[in-house]
Amino acid sequence: MQTVEGTGLGLRREFIDDLKNVIPHPIDFLEVAPENWIHVGGRRGKKLIQYAEHYPIVAHGLSLSLGGPAPLDEELIDNIKAFLKQYNVPIYSEHLSYCSDTKGQLYDLLPIPFTHDAASYVAGRIKYVQQRLERRIAVENVSYYAAPGQEIGELEFLLTVLAEADCDLLLDVNNVYVNSINHGYDAKAFLRSIPKKRISYIHVAGHKQVSDNLIIDSHGADISDPVWELLDYTYKLFGPIPTLLERDNDVPPLTTLLQETKIIQQLQAKVMEPLCMLST
Repeated sequence: MQTVEGTGLGLRREFIDDLKNVIPHPIDFLEVAPENWIHVGGRRGKKLIQYAEHYPIVAHGLSLSLGGPAPLDEELIDNIKAFLKQYNVPIYSEHLSYCSDTKGQLYDLLPIPFTHDAASYVAGRIKYVQQRLERRIAVENVSYYAAPGQEIGELEFLLTVLAEADCDLLLDVNNVYVNSINHGYDAKAFLRSIPKKRISYIHVAGHKQVSDNLIIDSHGADISDPVWELLDYTYKLFGPIPTLLERDNDVPPLTTLLQETKIIQQLQAKVMEPLCMLST
C-alpha cells in the first residue's frame, strides 16, 4: 500500500492535460472522487492510469450518503472497493453528511442532525462500510448553516462518531473556520480537541465572505489569510500532516493553484525545521 505525505491537489478536468507538464513535482499526491472515475475508460481513463503511475491517489467520495435515511448502496460500495484496489489507494474518505433520501440523490451535502441517536446511526453505517470495504475510512467534518433539532455541539457529535465507528478523520480546516464564524465558536479550541491519531489528512479550500458573520464554503476562491493562519496553527498542533488543496468552482489555471500548494509546502517546512534541529 502506498503512503501519502506532503501536499496534494484535487484532480479536476480543467487542468487534467496541463498536469502532465509538472510531473513529478511540485505536488506529492492527487485526490479524485471515485464516483467520477469508476468504469471510466477512453482518454480520461488512460490519463488517470498515467497519473497513478507518478502520484499516490487518494479517493474522496461524494454520494455514499453516510447519514441518509435510505439503505446504503452496496453496489456502489463494491465498485468503490474495486476502484481502491485497482489504483492502490491508501486513503478513502467520505463526507460526514447525507446527500440522498429514500427517493434518490439530492445533489447536495446536507448536515446530519447533531443528536446522540444520529451519531450512533451514522457510526453504525460507517462501521458497515468499513467491514464491506475491509479497510478503515476517514470522514470529513463538513460546513453547515443550520442545525435543527440540535442536542449536542458539532465537536461532540464529531468525536462521538469517530469513537463509536472507530474510523479516521479527514480534517477540513476551512470548514472549521467557516463554521466557527457562522456559529460563533473558537476554531483553535475546536482543533485542540481533535485527537491527532484520528487525522488521516487535511483539506484546505477557499470560501465566500457574504457578511461579517456569514461565510459560504464555496471552494471557488483563493484561500483567505485567516484560513492560512489556522492551517499554520494546525501544523503547530499536529505536525505537517498531508494536506490537499481543494478547488471545485471557478477553477483557475494550474499555475495559480500551484502557487497555493507552494504556500502549503512552506508552512509544512516551517514546522519541520525545529524537528530537524532536534534530530541533529
